Formats: sequence, C-alpha cells, structure tokens
Amino acid sequence: MPQHAVDLPTSTVHLDHTAVYATDRRLSAQFLATVLGLEVGAPFGPFLPVDLGNGVTLDFYEQRGEPIQPQHYAFLVPEDRFDAMIARLEAVGVTYYADPHHTEPGRVNRLFGGRGAYFGDPDGHNMEIMTRPYVRP
Repeated sequence: MPQHAVDLPTSTVHLDHTAVYATDRRLSAQFLATVLGLEVGAPFGPFLPVDLGNGVTLDFYEQRGEPIQPQHYAFLVPEDRFDAMIARLEAVGVTYYADPHHTEPGRVNRLFGGRGAYFGDPDGHNMEIMTRPYVRP
C-alpha cells in the first residue's frame, strides 16, 4: 500500500504553511492568487489556502475587530512568469515598487542578477516577487 505524503518522515526542516491575517480572507487570497497566477484552494476550517506549488500554503485567516499587523512575504518566481505578474498588477491598478519602502513606483529592481518588485495587498502586507534569491553572507 503506497504511503501518502503526510505519512512520510522528513530529514530536513521545511515550511509547510503559514497563516496570513486578513480582514476579508477571500479577497486577499484571490488577490494574491491572481497576481501569482495560482488558484485559491477549498476552505480548510477557518483558513482559505493558496498553494504555492512547492509544498507550502499561505492560509488566509479572517481577523475582524483588530487591525491587521502588516507582514512581509517574499516569493521566488520563475523569470519567464515575472512579466505576467507585473502585467496582472498593472491590470488591477496596483502600483509596484523597486524597493521595500515603496519610494520607487512603477520600477523593478535588478538585485543579484534577477528582477524584483514590491506591492501591497488589500491589508497592507508588503509582498515581494523576485526571480533570484538573495545572496546571503
């Protein structure tokens, strides 16, 4: 009988999922899925997942009655899909920036030999798309 992925042990640490707080989980999940060219999954309890395709889900969770504390989420994306993501941001009227402080609108950066951009989601989370990982010391 074949084992399911949930039954298999792991020898390294991997991020499996993280909760993303939102005032409207459907709006925020659909926004990100649209920009990244992904699908919103079926609800899982109070969560609405966006599967990133690498075994990690962002589980959008509605937090009402309290302000959302903005977080930063960075996505390593294929170079050949970057332009389409920028075009989708433009199509929905969302400004993207070359820098995390959002001072260079409508521009992309060229860090580490790739391209990258930052944009805000409906709750002010600072989202980043990049085609090359950061070079760390």
